[in-house]
Amino acid sequence: MLKVALGRKPAVAVFGSDYPTPDGTCVRDYIHIEDLCRAHLQVLELTESRQYNLGNGEGYSVLDVIETARKVTGHPIPIKKEGRRPGDPPVLVGSAEKIKTELGWKPAYPDLRSIVESAWNWHRRHPDGYGMPESACSVWERKKRAELGHRGVESPTTCSL
Repeated sequence: MLKVALGRKPAVAVFGSDYPTPDGTCVRDYIHIEDLCRAHLQVLELTESRQYNLGNGEGYSVLDVIETARKVTGHPIPIKKEGRRPGDPPVLVGSAEKIKTELGWKPAYPDLRSIVESAWNWHRRHPDGYGMPESACSVWERKKRAELGHRGVESPTTCSL
């Protein structure tokens, strides 16, 4: 949706608007990437294997997230309603109580607005992301073009890797 706010995409697809939720869209628990990383780093310090759920423990609907993004970015962010995706549950919210109790972990970004503000700041600084590393196919294609080009042979245009 932030690519829509940046003008890189025309609209956000909303998959399903007839779920048994307050606004008809799916409800999910969102977590900031830095909170996710901090939790993983804490768990890596353990000497035994454990499993934890992560999240803020509060669900937000798809339309809640879009409306928050509209407020944070100051852009209208149009939506395009689509049909439901197979297998999407109406509500999916995790409990992070176990990791909070056992390791003292808690999210530094505990609410949707702080998560969206942080993401918006990053996307404005990096509208194209960090860029994609050159793929194996593009390396192969460039190498083949260079090799074959010296012999006047037409170079292959696609990689079959």
